[in-house]
Amino acid sequence: MDFAKARINMVEQQVRPWDVLDMRVLDVMETLPRERFMPEPYQALAYADSEIPLGHGEYTLPPVVIGRLLQAVAPQPTETVLEIGTGSGYVTGCLGQLAAHVDSVERIDELRLQARNTLVDLGIDNTQPRTATVTREWTPPRERYDVIVLTGAMTEYDDFLEQHLTLGGRLFVITGDGPIMEANLITRTTEDHCRHDTLFETRVKPLVGFEPQPAFEF
Repeated sequence: MDFAKARINMVEQQVRPWDVLDMRVLDVMETLPRERFMPEPYQALAYADSEIPLGHGEYTLPPVVIGRLLQAVAPQPTETVLEIGTGSGYVTGCLGQLAAHVDSVERIDELRLQARNTLVDLGIDNTQPRTATVTREWTPPRERYDVIVLTGAMTEYDDFLEQHLTLGGRLFVITGDGPIMEANLITRTTEDHCRHDTLFETRVKPLVGFEPQPAFEF
């Protein structure tokens, strides 16, 4: 399979038509070999517009969502990023190509190890995947980040990560339950206020600990 051609087709036929026009983002997605991050049985599907199973009940984000995510948070070469949900490591690698440093957190150590090994093999040395389960009481590796990205959803939004944004920092999170969920960009405008903007509709798996709560029955 011609992965280079498939990569270009992914960008031109999927990502760009979904209003991803940031050339830095398009260049990264056109050059980073997504197939290297996929389980071997699914490498031929690396550039399909779909989720890909990673094992342990986890899935990748579709390329179009990744493109919109990267464009929304717009990591700059001097900025530090926190990613919650390393998964395959592909989004980690994209963020690493755009930002100065990426701290990435994954609750499944096997996925974290696989992602780390792939990133090292590709020479992406400004990312640090860690194993941890994120809760509302969890403390990130650094006090403040310019960008925070959650690759899983929160059924109901919890603002516990907003305190870890720098002034002007951006947080990407998908919220909701049911067939339609909303991608949101949260920007810290002052020390005491964050602006919330809705970006697009999609559907992804909730983060562990942030799933729908069972309805109370009498």
